[in-house]
Amino acid sequence: MRAAILREAPGALQIEDVSHDKPGPREVLVRTVAAGLCHSDLHFMEALYPHPLPAVLGHESAGVVEAVGDQVTYVQPGDHVITCLSVYCGNCENCLSGHLAICDDKNSTNRPASASPRLFKGDEPLQQFLYMSSFAEYMLVHEHGVVKIRKDMPLDRAALIGCGVTTGIGAVLNTAKVEPGSTVAVLGCGGIGLNAVQGAALAGAARIIAVDLNPMKLELAKTFGATDVVNGSEGDAVKQVRELTKGGVHYAFEAIGLKVAAEQAFGMLRRGGTACVIGMIPVGQKVEVPGYELLSEKRLMGSNMGSNRFRIDMPRYIDLYLDGRLKLDELVSARIALDDINEGFANMKAGSVARSVIVFDQ
Repeated sequence: MRAAILREAPGALQIEDVSHDKPGPREVLVRTVAAGLCHSDLHFMEALYPHPLPAVLGHESAGVVEAVGDQVTYVQPGDHVITCLSVYCGNCENCLSGHLAICDDKNSTNRPASASPRLFKGDEPLQQFLYMSSFAEYMLVHEHGVVKIRKDMPLDRAALIGCGVTTGIGAVLNTAKVEPGSTVAVLGCGGIGLNAVQGAALAGAARIIAVDLNPMKLELAKTFGATDVVNGSEGDAVKQVRELTKGGVHYAFEAIGLKVAAEQAFGMLRRGGTACVIGMIPVGQKVEVPGYELLSEKRLMGSNMGSNRFRIDMPRYIDLYLDGRLKLDELVSARIALDDINEGFANMKAGSVARSVIVFDQ
């Protein structure tokens, strides 16, 4: 099969012919139909986060089950599935208390070190990225990394639910638990931020302020439910948001992965407000907030993949989309081939797309 491999970081992806093993116990072989380009992949390509190399990247995807290994009862060949990096062991305290996204023992879903690798090229083992490696024509994953979905859902849009949609909407509904009638600011209007905007709209927020430096993205945010927009290149974004709301918002979401944006999100809060960091702030950087402001019961919190319970949440998001209540079509800026993946990431860095989706030959 063909796959996109990261061999050095920072570096570009290389399209190569590689192989996958047969499904072992509790493993599922999925034919990849679509895979979204996520900013998280770019973080690893730019060496902002470490990962063993060489690795087949990609984690936001959907496809069709081709084969299953022993002990798999949840899916069968022909089932349509979304993959999710929130694989879970099912046995730790976090899993048993319903917090699958922060499972303590995700690595138990990997093969033992003594076993043959899931991915390889000749005699060279390849690392599996975030338990998925979806920039490939096939994925070999643990059954706890997939969710079965209805077959009338288009898979190129279902792929987006595997990360961006679940992360953005989930941060609003599951992590911060935005209340109806509240005020919300979202910093960054890429794929994650746009979903945080529509998550706030689903939650019934009265005012949703989208913040970005790109006028095109701010216009797009309006279609996802933003009631106001703030262009950070036209003045102090914190001051603009506080003036718009006469004192600050109840909730602010950082959806970029920047230290300064996380600090701005905290600065936009009213007394008792909550700032939620969704983006991946580079390893080694620290977020600083004025200590005295904690006396006004402001909170700074993080969110991992929208605090999802993906086998519950994702089918619900699909129902919302097919009922016309969730926007996914508008998220897809471009459908590309695997060979165009580096150009797709270049467009992401340039800020010219919301989401690019690789569509594999079927």
